[in-house]
Amino acid sequence: QVQLVESGGGLVQGGGSLRLSCAAPGLTFSRYHMGWFRQAPGKEREFVAAISWSGGGSTYYSDSMKGRFTITRDNAKNSVYLQMNNLKPEDTAVYYCAADRRGLAPAGTAMGYAYWGRGTQVTVSS
Repeated sequence: QVQLVESGGGLVQGGGSLRLSCAAPGLTFSRYHMGWFRQAPGKEREFVAAISWSGGGSTYYSDSMKGRFTITRDNAKNSVYLQMNNLKPEDTAVYYCAADRRGLAPAGTAMGYAYWGRGTQVTVSS
C-alpha cells in the first residue's frame, strides 16, 4: 500500500520560511514523479511544484511560486521536500504531496497523480 506522509507545516509570519517534507516508505520512489499541491479554504487544489524521476530530476513550478519555492528529492531517503521562502498570507493552505509514475514528465494537474498524502497545514500571518 502506497503511503505518503507530509510534515513540516505550521504557523509562520509573513516573509518567513518553512520546509515541508514528504516521506514515501514502500514506494519504488526513484521511479515516481513527485508533486506538491495546495488547497486553501473554498478554493480548488492548486499545483505548486513537481520534480521528475527522470532527466536528472527536472523541476517545474507554478508561476506564482517560482523563485520563492524550491522542490528537491532524496531518492536514498524516499523523500521529497519543498523549501518555501518569503511566505505570504496568500500561501496559507493545506499542502499535499503526490506521486505518479506515468509519463516522462510530472503532471501539472491533480488528475495526473495517483497517490496522495493527507496534507500538512501551512498558515502565514500578516
